[in-house]
Formats: sequence, C-alpha cells, structure tokens
Amino acid sequence: MHHHGVPHNRRALSAARASAALITAVIAASCATADTTPVAEQPSETPAFTKIPPTSAVSTCGPGSGATLTDGVLTIATDDPAYSPWFADDDPSNGRGFEGATAREISQRLGYGEDQVRFVRTPFADALAPGPKPFDFDINQFTILGERRENVDLSSPYYAVAQAVVAMADTPAAAATDLAGIRSARIGAQANSTSLQSISATIGAAPTEFDTTDDAKSALQNGDVDAIVVDFPTAFQITSSDVPGSVVVGQFPQPNEVTEFFGVVLEKNSPMTPCVNGAIDSMYADGTADELAQTWLGNITGARVLE
Repeated sequence: MHHHGVPHNRRALSAARASAALITAVIAASCATADTTPVAEQPSETPAFTKIPPTSAVSTCGPGSGATLTDGVLTIATDDPAYSPWFADDDPSNGRGFEGATAREISQRLGYGEDQVRFVRTPFADALAPGPKPFDFDINQFTILGERRENVDLSSPYYAVAQAVVAMADTPAAAATDLAGIRSARIGAQANSTSLQSISATIGAAPTEFDTTDDAKSALQNGDVDAIVVDFPTAFQITSSDVPGSVVVGQFPQPNEVTEFFGVVLEKNSPMTPCVNGAIDSMYADGTADELAQTWLGNITGARVLE
C-alpha cells in the first residue's frame, strides 16, 4: 500500500504524459502550414491515456477548488454502523477495511490529506434519494443500477461482487446444493438492497425485508428466517465472526453473466463526479484497486454457484 499517497509508478505516468505531449508536438510541427492554429496547445491526455486522471483533477476538485460542500474539506459519508470487512472498528476515517482504504486512496488522489477529510453518517436509503446531499461522496456498497442514476450520480466501479446465501449449519437450507433447494426457505435481506432484489429475480421467492443487515442476522440466529442473502464479502464476515454456526450455502449466479459492481454515490450532476471517476479509474490502471481488494477481501474463498 502506498502509505504516503504516492503510487510507485507516478514517474512512469509522468513519462507517458510527456511522451504523449511530445508526439502531439511532433505531429503539430510536421503539420504546420500557413494555418497557424496552435495544435500543440491541445491537452496531452490522448485517448490512449483515459485511465490516467487528468492532471487538472486536483485543481478542479482539490482543496481551494470550490467544488466541495465545505471549501478545503472533503466530506465522505457512509452508513452507521460501518461494517467489516468494508471498514474496521466502525471507524470510516482510519483508512482500514476495503472501503475505508478505498475512500482514503480516492481522497489522496483528489489532493486531500487526512486532516482535510471529514466523515459523516448517512442512512443507505437517504443517500440514494433525490435532492441535495450532506456529503461530497458516499461509499457504502452501493450497486451501480441504471434507475438510481435518475436521483444521484454513481461513480466508476471500484469493486465487482456476487450475492451469497447464508444459513445456520445443519438446517435444510444449509444443505441446499441448487436454487431449488432454497426456493421453499424463508429468506430475508436488507430493504432497498440489491441482495433483496436478487432474491426475487433469481428464485422468485417473496423475501422478508429488514431495516438493516444486523436485523437480518438476528432473525437468522433466532430462526425467524431460514436464510439471508448478502453480498459475498459480508457473507464471509457473518460466517467467520458475526454469527457463530452460520455457513455460506453458495452464491447466486450473476444475472446475464454480468457482475454486480459497486460505485460511490454523489449528488446528481456533482462537479466532483468526473474527478472521483478519474481517481477510481487511475486506481485500476496502476493496480491499486486490485491490491486493496486483495489486502482487505483476499481471504474470501469461492463458494459454489447455486444454479
């Protein structure tokens, strides 16, 4: 991990930019005719380098840009509580956990030091509702869905995820080896979540809705439901530490072979959106995104796909 916020190949990126600028200049020089249009003045960010954040990202959205809710401060939101493995110790600001580390990396790439970042708590449903937001961006396992874009901006994806079924060991639901085996089970999931939608879409069952994942976990432990559906990393967290005696039954097949992706939520038409996209795209381009996923989610082993 780049603790000082300086990717090891920043020099390589600079060199790539310089060579792109050089090529542009050479082409401009060779095309110089009576027409004196300064072609070389065009940005050196050629299409080949779209994954690299524009050098203007910091000046466009960084401290002093006026693009943030509070000038000079980047306000990041997540829900309460902030669950592991996405965050650590219910403290989004410590830079730990997959989303905690991702949030810190994005903020650094936008030019904000740790002392210039403020974290606030926003309920999941409130973040997705239309209207002004009390944050610059919200990172909280939001799946990128087309209909959500009517009310908010969603960033480039920072993680690909599957939905998984969790049941108590030694129950009929835990013994299921296919979708038919859990179709008759009483299944629960968090309201407004893609986990909930995936139950209806995948097995056609009418699930029980819970306000929070914690409520769903309690219902599972109390026997009020036979199984719950959560995203795969959360399933791992539940079975490894949160709910003793629970097991991952398996994961849902991805709808249409398309993986579900998480993106951060921003206010509709936020000036921050292109900058955040640039930061996330650059994290993929230089390998940081994969590195963070491996660090914080790497101990998640695959579970059978329930067909």
